[in-house]
Amino acid sequence: MTIGFSFRAARSTCLLCVAGLLTLVPAAAAARAGRPDPGPPGGAAAQQAPLYRSGTQVRPHPGAPRVPDVSALSWVVADAGTGDVLAANDAHRELPPASTLKTLFALTVLPALPGGLHHEVAPEDLSGIGPGSSLVGVVEGETYRVSDLWNGVFLNSGNDAVHVLAALTGGWSATAARMQAEARALGARDTHVRSPDGYDAPGQVSSAYDLAVFGRAGLLRPDFARYCAKVDAMFPGRDGSSYGIMNTNRLLTGADGVEPYPGLIGVKNGYTSNAGNTLIAAARRDGRTLVVTVMNPQEGGGHAVYEEARALLDWGFEADGEVDPVGSLLPEGARPRQGPQAGPAEVTAAKPAEDEPGWPETGAILAVAGLGAGVTALALRIKFVRDDGS
Repeated sequence: MTIGFSFRAARSTCLLCVAGLLTLVPAAAAARAGRPDPGPPGGAAAQQAPLYRSGTQVRPHPGAPRVPDVSALSWVVADAGTGDVLAANDAHRELPPASTLKTLFALTVLPALPGGLHHEVAPEDLSGIGPGSSLVGVVEGETYRVSDLWNGVFLNSGNDAVHVLAALTGGWSATAARMQAEARALGARDTHVRSPDGYDAPGQVSSAYDLAVFGRAGLLRPDFARYCAKVDAMFPGRDGSSYGIMNTNRLLTGADGVEPYPGLIGVKNGYTSNAGNTLIAAARRDGRTLVVTVMNPQEGGGHAVYEEARALLDWGFEADGEVDPVGSLLPEGARPRQGPQAGPAEVTAAKPAEDEPGWPETGAILAVAGLGAGVTALALRIKFVRDDGS
């Protein structure tokens, strides 16, 4: 018996094989995530450390600049190079993260998909998007590069792009489980993932500390750093057209009357009615990179999250060498990596441009997909032989 496969069917088979392989990882992650949370490192003793205390925590030297008075429910200022936390307020308070949770999504999914991979969006890819979600304009039946979808995630905070990328790497629930496992691996124990795009969901929380961990970890990845620093990009439209999108992080773009922060290199902003305004911001000055998180300012309107982040960044740079750390963003026992000191402008040069196919990664994935397709074909052949003999 001879069986013919169209190119589209073959491509779908490969993608299914890839998805099947990636699903094995989420399954293991889900098993780990289902175990009781071990809590903070060191148990009850660690909870008495400064970062687990309420109120503002800082250890200034004589004459050190005063920490600014900000209204956010929770915030952190940290050195991205060393991981040292310079100051914090209610760092481990569990709060809804809104779209800043997309940083954890990116840390989890970016390694699995080369930017040059193309995907035709199926109806099921876009199912379950919450009402009122921010969207970049992904259209069913259109074909997108993975790199285009990441632009939609980082710049437009597109929940539609998140749904498609999650569909390519095991599905919505499996992606949430993998994100949960990734958070724990990074030492982020306040985060509980229910919706990978950051959409409000019962029980979904993170903390200023955890978000700073995710921001710092992202800056160690050249692809993450490149995406989060983009001001604008072109996004594919219908029938070969395209349209411009702009980063919604006003501290980066200077939109709506917010003055852009000098040296800013991202990372991600967010907003929901439940979470209020949230922000992870990183900036580089004189070879030093700081990461600041601000969660739900209580005063000053919608732009307060940017102005409070600005004040905290200014303080962090001014306080260089004038304060002792009150904690660390690094998992217990880990050594600091100096990757963020180079900054995205330098590290990006070693990576393929985002419109290049990323063939080393693609080759590895397609090799696995080919193996899976071969197994599938063998299974079909065995079935047909059995059918012929019955």
